[in-house]
Amino acid sequence: MTLFIDGDAFPNLLKPIILRSIERLAITTKVIANKKINVGRSKYIEYTIVEQGADEADHHIVELCKEGDLVITADIPLADRIISKDAHAIDHRGELYSVDNIKQYLAMRNLMESIRESGEMTGGPKAFGQKDAHAFANQLNAFLTKYY
Repeated sequence: MTLFIDGDAFPNLLKPIILRSIERLAITTKVIANKKINVGRSKYIEYTIVEQGADEADHHIVELCKEGDLVITADIPLADRIISKDAHAIDHRGELYSVDNIKQYLAMRNLMESIRESGEMTGGPKAFGQKDAHAFANQLNAFLTKYY
């Protein structure tokens, strides 16, 4: 299994959590973003900066991802593409996306985007906090215990 991190908007609170798991289990990891992102120093981490442009990092992750890999991303359309490749995706708040729930998340995301485009103020997601980091750590640990 290769771990892919969608580096765009990766929360700082998650960096020590993910780094500990990478080191403890010697997980081959690829951090992909369109700007320099530093999750930490590890011989198991490879950093790739892609060209600027909408979804360039996402396209690169999808291109490299194989069945059974894990992608950490808050990007629901990217998670949908990953799930369709029989890989796994966890978001920054600890949600494990699956074939059973990804279409529901995608539909809700598209609905909210449509509402925002019509001029409605939706307020956006709540600020990322310690509770979210804890939920992510629990989900990551459960996933790695089961699949790694």
